[in-house]
Amino acid sequence: MHKAAEAILRAERSATSMPPLSGDHPDLTLDEAYGIQNLLNDMRKKQGLRFAGYKIGLTWHSTQIACNLTEPIRGRILKDAVFDSGSKIPAARFVKPHIEVELAFVMRRDLDRPGATIDEVLQATDYIVPALELVDHRMAPPRIVADTVADNSAFAAIVLSDRRFRPENIDVRWVGAALSRNGIVEETGVSAIGMGHPAACVAWLANALVDASAYLRKGDIVMSGAFARAVAVAEGDQIEADFGPYGHVKASF
Repeated sequence: MHKAAEAILRAERSATSMPPLSGDHPDLTLDEAYGIQNLLNDMRKKQGLRFAGYKIGLTWHSTQIACNLTEPIRGRILKDAVFDSGSKIPAARFVKPHIEVELAFVMRRDLDRPGATIDEVLQATDYIVPALELVDHRMAPPRIVADTVADNSAFAAIVLSDRRFRPENIDVRWVGAALSRNGIVEETGVSAIGMGHPAACVAWLANALVDASAYLRKGDIVMSGAFARAVAVAEGDQIEADFGPYGHVKASF
């Protein structure tokens, strides 16, 4: 596991793809993959990197069926990969980046008990932020879900709007967004596609962490999952997500 984590870290830092772990270990399990992910993030922590929260992936029911899953996947958000809207992000840091529209939940208090529900998540949330997530696979295809999980669930960066909404002041389930690249709308979606409600995704995460002897903490940022298909980005691209009454989020590469 240590060799696998070290290989992923090298690939990330050199912005080059590596062969999938499942190439040599086709029976790689999700439990083993999370073990590798934990080692990877422990290495980052020892090197001085810090974490800002968690990301959730594969929240769509159709995607879970296609991947033979019964639940989403999770990863850690690195503090130095949190950007404000309007930021210019160096594309050379990534292998083959894609961008997604999401909602970010910022926790007002800990969620450290089993059985978290949508209502409990909303009560524990300080504010909700329109956001973009940059995902990047350090492993070349063909890869399996366990490869992605080991690779910190393909986390690369997030971009946060400067607008903050209390949960009671935003229709969390029915937030829509249009994602544009270089002025052309390429994808649209609505937040309900993720487990029926973005807060249901956060509740899943809270319970999964408790099962893994961890928990969501006050101040954590939680990316609740994409609600439109990812768009590939490259150097020179201008990205804008239009969240309608909830504003815009922009990034350039």
